[in-house]
Amino acid sequence: MKLGMVFGYSGAHVKLPMDLILEAESLGYDSAWSAEAWGSDAVTPVAWVLAQTTRLKAGTAIMQMAARTPSMTAMTAMTLDQLSGGRFLAGIGPSGPQVIEGWYGQPYGKPLLRTREYISIMRKIFRREEPLTHSGEHYQIPYTGPGSLGLGKPLKSILHGNPDIPIYTGVATEKGMQLAAEIADGAFLVWANPDRFDLFRPAIEKGFAKSGSGKSMDGFDFAPFVRMAMGPDIAKCREQLKHHFALYVGGMGAREKNFYNDYTKRLGYEEAAVKIQDLYLAGKKNEAAALVPDQYIDDCCLVGPPEHITEQLTRWKAAAGRGELGTMIISANSAAELRLVAENLL
Repeated sequence: MKLGMVFGYSGAHVKLPMDLILEAESLGYDSAWSAEAWGSDAVTPVAWVLAQTTRLKAGTAIMQMAARTPSMTAMTAMTLDQLSGGRFLAGIGPSGPQVIEGWYGQPYGKPLLRTREYISIMRKIFRREEPLTHSGEHYQIPYTGPGSLGLGKPLKSILHGNPDIPIYTGVATEKGMQLAAEIADGAFLVWANPDRFDLFRPAIEKGFAKSGSGKSMDGFDFAPFVRMAMGPDIAKCREQLKHHFALYVGGMGAREKNFYNDYTKRLGYEEAAVKIQDLYLAGKKNEAAALVPDQYIDDCCLVGPPEHITEQLTRWKAAAGRGELGTMIISANSAAELRLVAENLL
């Protein structure tokens, strides 16, 4: 198993935890990951991190696809990959309709089909086997639709890049995981229970079979985010994380289109998911957070005193031993937290 750390996206002011990122590199962590919502972007921080490290990989978790054409994402990936000596990891995802249509002013469309087309175009650009063409529902290259001058021509990347830059996708559904297993090199989950790989195993195996390339877990990085709050009072540690869970389960999407709410139900917390969403959408955010079950936090996070976290880590280590976990991406707040995980797993 590999270890990564996520430093996410900024609040009102851009600030990167370079002290933690450099500590992770020194401890033997494999990767560090940025994010984006509707503030700081995911790419600029990764470039900043790659320029200040020597071994650590850095990637985007995720670049929102509607924000960039696949050609632009491929150009970005090839540029950062070359400048960093092959340390860039390209993570993409569809985000949700509220963000895509409300922030970017783009149609959400069909997220799985968009992902398939997007990765196909990126890989064609990486490989440079022929000038780029693509005829799909979301992307047409060269473009010949309304407003076109009819002068577009197929082009081949000037830059000779790595043809095998890893591509990850952010997933929250079985169909999303199946597609990732088929066409991507890895997949992120917003959180996961290491004892419930059974939720995704059938989808992953279907994706591998559909790829037709003999793919297996040996070449696919199942990479969930694992939030961490270490401290002597386990109740307070859980409380720190419950607000984050309530945001996603209750408010990260419309009532009828919230992937994280659906995922929570699949993980066995259907009643809590309904009540959390009701309260959150009614503006009662603290009450929503209070209803996040303690067990849900314990299932998917690392919380409490060091000895309790050490015990929790045995479940994650066992999942890796079963070949069900590739990278454990830690959301840590201190060097001590990063060290504790490294001491137990590396």
